[in-house]
Amino acid sequence: MQRTLLIVTGWIFVLLGVIGAVLPVLPTTPFLIVALFVFARSSPRFHRMLLENRWFGPGLKQWERDRTVTRQTKRTASVLIAVTFLISIAFMYERQELQLFLLVLATVLLLFIWRLKESALSTEAAASSEER
Repeated sequence: MQRTLLIVTGWIFVLLGVIGAVLPVLPTTPFLIVALFVFARSSPRFHRMLLENRWFGPGLKQWERDRTVTRQTKRTASVLIAVTFLISIAFMYERQELQLFLLVLATVLLLFIWRLKESALSTEAAASSEER
C-alpha cells in the first residue's frame, strides 16, 4: 500500500513538473527532484525512466550524482521567474497587496535558486571564460 501511495505521489510531482515546463508560473525542477526522490524509494523502473528522459534526465542525473545545478540552469530559471512575476505584477496594478505577495514570493524563489550549489564544471567553465 505504501509503495502504491509513493508511486502515485511521484506521478503527481511528475505531472506538476511537466505542467511547470509549459507554464512558467510553476517551477519544473523542484517537482521533478521530489518525484525522483519518491521513485528512488518506490519504483526503480520509474526512477530510471526519469533519469533517462531526454529533456529532464541530464539535470536530474547531475542533481542525484552531486546535488548541484549548472550556472546556466540558475540563470534560465531566474529569468523565467523574473519575467513571469513581472508580468503577473503588472496585471495586478490595482491590487497592491497581491503585488507585494508576488514580489516576496519571487524573491524567495530567486534566493532558493541562487543558494543551490553549482556544478564544478560550470564553475570551472565560467572561470576559464573570465580569464580569456
